[in-house]
Amino acid sequence: MKKLQLSGSRHFTSTLKALVVLCFTFFSSMTGAYAQAEMKKDPDVIGRWDITMEKDGKSQPSWLEVQKSGTHTLIGRFTYAFGSARPIAEVKPNSGKFTFSIPPQWEPGNRNMDFEFEVSGDKLTGSMVYTDGKTYSFTGVRAPKLIREKEPVWGAPIKLFNGKDTQGWHTDGKNQWVVEDGILRSLHSGANLITDKTFNDFKLHIEFRYKQGSNSGVYLRGRYEVQVIDTKSGEPEPINNQFSSVYGFLPPNKMMAKDPGEWQSYDITLVGRLVTIVANGTEVICRQEIPGITGGAINSNEGEPGPLLIQGDHGPIDYRNIILTPVK
Repeated sequence: MKKLQLSGSRHFTSTLKALVVLCFTFFSSMTGAYAQAEMKKDPDVIGRWDITMEKDGKSQPSWLEVQKSGTHTLIGRFTYAFGSARPIAEVKPNSGKFTFSIPPQWEPGNRNMDFEFEVSGDKLTGSMVYTDGKTYSFTGVRAPKLIREKEPVWGAPIKLFNGKDTQGWHTDGKNQWVVEDGILRSLHSGANLITDKTFNDFKLHIEFRYKQGSNSGVYLRGRYEVQVIDTKSGEPEPINNQFSSVYGFLPPNKMMAKDPGEWQSYDITLVGRLVTIVANGTEVICRQEIPGITGGAINSNEGEPGPLLIQGDHGPIDYRNIILTPVK
């Protein structure tokens, strides 16, 4: 009996050792596989892209954002040369390239806009089939983060509108802007008004007045539209497109629009991508990040200074007391 007990003990010990080794091997392999999954690099397409579209002999700015949804699906947002940012249900990998499709917003026709592109490092190249069925090419670069390391030091305020004429401004078409009794007026839809000077970070005070149902906008650096619109009595709009929003991106946290015909004001601070908007004396957006350009931007060169642009192609609008304080 003693010999049998000894033999059984040795067998038990051997089996136990084998089980320990097996478990160690199993957990090691699982840990390694998990680590590999954790270390798997996200595809280069993820991020934000400043796009230039070549269409009918002209360059048009656009913007694309791609991000992950869950573990393997890519989704996004796209801004065309006009209109607001619109969602992309899925950005699909396709033989080393990527594709997506979006329905028309303000574009003519009914067919979708279809996109195909490829990414190499920080550059993107592709083509778009427009709603007219024609194909146009585009290129893109990774959008800058525009993070400021230091708090801004402000310079001297600049009076952009002298109350007498449009000196220091130019238009992007036939000029319909006039000055009457110290008021800068666009009496009907026409060209946009653009400052000759360009700016980086700044604080802006601007006052405006619109008629019922009218619509305008103030473009910061010529790329980010702060919406000026009759939200109270005009046509219904999504919250991201209403009064004091950053068009298509950032809604106000409180609606401060006055009635048509009343003078109103914005006090706007733009530092990098961070914007604060005070509408008629109440802060409605506080240090929110503007993800990318809005429709109607002058270009997609987000890393460069840009002008102040006042939209004049959406109905009659009045402005006065336009004062900009640039960063030193």
